[in-house]
Amino acid sequence: MEQYYRKILESIGEDPKREGLVKTPLRAAKALEFMTQGYKKNVNDIVNGAIFTSDNDEMVVVKDIEMYSLCEHHLLPFFGKAHVGYIPNGKIIGLSKIARIVDMFARRLQVQENLTREIAQTLMKATGALGVGVVIEARHLCMMMRGVEKQNSIMKTSCLLGAFRQEDATRKEFLALIT
Repeated sequence: MEQYYRKILESIGEDPKREGLVKTPLRAAKALEFMTQGYKKNVNDIVNGAIFTSDNDEMVVVKDIEMYSLCEHHLLPFFGKAHVGYIPNGKIIGLSKIARIVDMFARRLQVQENLTREIAQTLMKATGALGVGVVIEARHLCMMMRGVEKQNSIMKTSCLLGAFRQEDATRKEFLALIT
């Protein structure tokens, strides 16, 4: 990957031998590997057996999970917060596992709409929950730094499954808890 970054520098008219750029191809390659580490992870390793029996049937919500991703269209960052809720059906998941699932999918080339759905579907499958809700609020540098250059726009996406989609009261409770 390092050699490709060197070629990119040359193609924009830079000298990769310039003092400030000598190590940039290596640093950029390492940064991209870090920002896309989600490809090397899988749900089973992340959950790692942290599903526990519980008679709790009340909504569980984790809000304001920091999230960083790369737009698959421009390779520019988008970042914000994910809010995740579920209604247990005899099983609960370890708290940190929810944030790790968010990170696993966020650390891949993404569009926010798909990211939201992937998190919801994965949590539903992993826990057998009665319902799952995911809302993501993010700022997209592909819209801020280029194109329309809108600095204050925030994109919000949601995916509601099971009881969160079917039951109005459940949906309203979830949305009230994350605002």
